[in-house]
Amino acid sequence: MTRSETLFAAAQKVLPGGVNSPVRACRAVGTYPRFLEKGKGSHVWDADGNEYIDLICSWGPLILGHCNEEVEQAVLEAVKNGLSFGAPTAIEVEMAELVCQMTGVEMVRMVNSGTEAVMSALRLARGATGRSKIIKFAGCYHGHSDSMLVKAGSGALTGGAPDSAGVPAEIAGDTLTASYNDLESVRRLLEVNPAQVAAVIVEPVAANMGVVAPQDGFLQGLRALCDEFGSLLIFDEVITGFRLAPGGAQEYYGVRADLVTYGKIIGGGMPVGAYGGSRELMEQVAPLGPVYQAGTLSGNPVAMGAGLVQLRILQSRPEIYRVLERRGATLQAGLQDALRNVPVQVNRVGSILTVFFTDVPVTGYEQAKSSNLETFKRWYLGLLSHGVYAAPSQFEAMFLSIAHTDDEVETIVNAAKEIF
Repeated sequence: MTRSETLFAAAQKVLPGGVNSPVRACRAVGTYPRFLEKGKGSHVWDADGNEYIDLICSWGPLILGHCNEEVEQAVLEAVKNGLSFGAPTAIEVEMAELVCQMTGVEMVRMVNSGTEAVMSALRLARGATGRSKIIKFAGCYHGHSDSMLVKAGSGALTGGAPDSAGVPAEIAGDTLTASYNDLESVRRLLEVNPAQVAAVIVEPVAANMGVVAPQDGFLQGLRALCDEFGSLLIFDEVITGFRLAPGGAQEYYGVRADLVTYGKIIGGGMPVGAYGGSRELMEQVAPLGPVYQAGTLSGNPVAMGAGLVQLRILQSRPEIYRVLERRGATLQAGLQDALRNVPVQVNRVGSILTVFFTDVPVTGYEQAKSSNLETFKRWYLGLLSHGVYAAPSQFEAMFLSIAHTDDEVETIVNAAKEIF
């Protein structure tokens, strides 16, 4: 028995399913999780000493790779002064100024996770508009707050059904589900619920049903519909923020949202999140306004130190995005060719990719669900055996970092050729 198997057996006695986040259990791919011990650059090592090319990158935030020296040094310096104060610090002001400068939001509030950022942005949207309903998209994930754990009901014009035990039906009923890349489904919901929809929330690039790009005009159309019906547009940029461009998806696609949420990338991979928007909206948040939100660890100085360095590097080195785009395109083309003997779609935006094992183009949730999960299982296990560490779910993304090399991209493509 490997050390990872031994650790997993022990973990299952004290952690639900042996993990602290469900996908890590690797149930969908019929294996046990590899317990990781260290990472450096584009590689990780498990508890048994096996080395892998890492395509998870902590689910996206490690855009500079593991243990970037500048980020690491910032953490060490911050720790010397204290782990947490529960009080204002100068570095959180610097971070807020930089986030506003890079993204175009006028004010930002730091929180502790992407889930908390979304939860807070939705509360703000409801408080600012006086409306209760939210429109989300099937297949888009916005954290595990109650109102977001909703899937499509029996009809496009009805409220959603809870997607998890413990979510009250009355909360789910205020969450309406539209189809990603289908503007007409959004218009119908807005028309059937006049002056009731506080906000439309969307992953500008869907990445939690696998990577699905917005079709031409989709995000622009959402902006126009929200303006027409008096609803706020919320971009959930927990995945896309600072990864697609210094200004995130707003810059990449040229569409402004009313509120934007960010996740762990602004902490260099440490637990952190943020939400931001116009001064008018953000001044509705306590202590200035009636929308309450608080957190002892919000603006934690260690996370701020790591994130500030990472964002400054991304801001000062625009070539990072050009390199990531080129390597992403090379990997996409290589995988599409290597996997030509099986039904496959390789979707990509910038440096995030998903290999869907289906013969139909994936433009939304229904097409993503058509993927062959047994073929994906073979793919995942094959990658693992070739020293490539990828997400153990068909409906997740692969992430490249600037630490990945052209040779490693070629290694991944060659592995794909051998698997199929």
